[in-house]
Amino acid sequence: MIVCVGKDGGLMSKANKSPNKAERREKREKRKKAYEELQQIRQEQGLKPFAKSTISNSINICKTVEDETAERQNVIEGFVKVISPMLPTLLKDFAKINDPRKPKKIKHKLTVLLLYGILLFVFMMTSRREGNRIIAMPMLKENLRLLFPDIETIPHGDTLERLLSIIDVEKIEEALVNQVRKLIKNKKFGKYLVGCGYMVAIDGTQKFARNQCLADEYLARHIKGQEEDQYQYYVYILEATLVFPNGLRIPLISELLEYTENEQLNTKQDCELKAFYRLAGRLKAYFPKLSITILLDGLYANGPVMAVCRNNNWGFMIVLQDKSLKTVWEEANALHKLNDNKTFKNTWGDRHQSFWWVNEIEYYYGDNGRNKHILNVVVCEEEWKEVSKKSGMIEEKNSRHAWLSSKPITRTNVLTRCNLVARNRWGIESNILVEKKQGYQYEHCFSENWKAMKGYHYLMRLGHFINSIALKSIHLAEKVLVHGVRGLIAFIRNTLSGPWLNADHFKSFIIIKHQLRLE
Repeated sequence: MIVCVGKDGGLMSKANKSPNKAERREKREKRKKAYEELQQIRQEQGLKPFAKSTISNSINICKTVEDETAERQNVIEGFVKVISPMLPTLLKDFAKINDPRKPKKIKHKLTVLLLYGILLFVFMMTSRREGNRIIAMPMLKENLRLLFPDIETIPHGDTLERLLSIIDVEKIEEALVNQVRKLIKNKKFGKYLVGCGYMVAIDGTQKFARNQCLADEYLARHIKGQEEDQYQYYVYILEATLVFPNGLRIPLISELLEYTENEQLNTKQDCELKAFYRLAGRLKAYFPKLSITILLDGLYANGPVMAVCRNNNWGFMIVLQDKSLKTVWEEANALHKLNDNKTFKNTWGDRHQSFWWVNEIEYYYGDNGRNKHILNVVVCEEEWKEVSKKSGMIEEKNSRHAWLSSKPITRTNVLTRCNLVARNRWGIESNILVEKKQGYQYEHCFSENWKAMKGYHYLMRLGHFINSIALKSIHLAEKVLVHGVRGLIAFIRNTLSGPWLNADHFKSFIIIKHQLRLE
């Protein structure tokens, strides 16, 4: 029983509505039986749900200190094999950045400071202060010197912050783009392509918000329920990410939304669509001849965005929401009723899919409808069964997805365009979630200086890029199954923090030219 105090100060009782032990046990048994029944149904229908990646549940394979030493050295060797091919180009790009500091007062080279900044995020440091405490530890410092001879001394985090506030930080992002271009040129991603070129997913997200305006570039919004002069100031970024069907996601370029002088005079703010046009121009400049398919959410289902894609010779798959492009929906539904031959049924994992599509729909937009696009609409309706967490019973589930396709849909390409291309747009949402909640401190500004904050953001994306490539390489992919993603990164950091490495072996090992190979 729960005892409560009434309005008159007297006591009143209320039955405890939380389930007792017997009820909880009954629910578990009910849910277990439902899972077994569902598994039987799937086996009878030949349905195989997609396996979820989980780390091994076995006891540590290392039985002795010697085994652990060998395991740690093997992991560091794999890490070196990934990062060493990147370093020459990376340091060369950093060396081109103009350093405005006074030469006589320089203690740390610009290349060393930026390399230190990348390692902050490769090792998933939560702040500048943690970097000062951890990376400057004597053992870790010695091992970093061993693997990266350019690092003579470990700089203070504030030194890097001051440097980022005065240099052209966009050059850091260009260094990341050069790394991606190098991998594309060397055909490292060739086996992941699905016939539509490289898939670039674009989406916007808030980086962080403050009640005080730390820089003139911050966007502002009124706080609901507060006085008219009460505003919240925030940073919003449009991200572009390379996505692949095997789960590999490569950070590409970022476009920050910010106030400009003209916008401040007109009291107008930057928006996600404006940022898209700027980002698209930069993406085309960086990859002028690359075959690209752009993946976008429902916000971008409009004529000007599709015009940009077609002018750049890009394909696209754009989410088409129920309330978007009413004329297109009306024509698609009408033509589908007249001609229902353009359908296809498929089993995808444990889901039954039913596709229908209509090609060559005319869409007019702009002043007096003077502009026109020929669009292709494809709709996927899904049904599947799953055990409800609340009731413990098997429930029928269904969903509906619709996309605008730049290419006509046929029976031969509908599965590729929808399941392997359009659905990979979710990859950028997963990527942003990883950067926000799984070690990269996306929502931490690292500096109140606008330019330095941008610099840290670009360094974070570079660090995430290196980890993404490393964990999908043949050198470390098997280790991920044992340790997990964050577990393996922590394992590398802990190994470098202890006396595990054979210095003589690694002095000769880092001289060898290694070739990066993805699984």
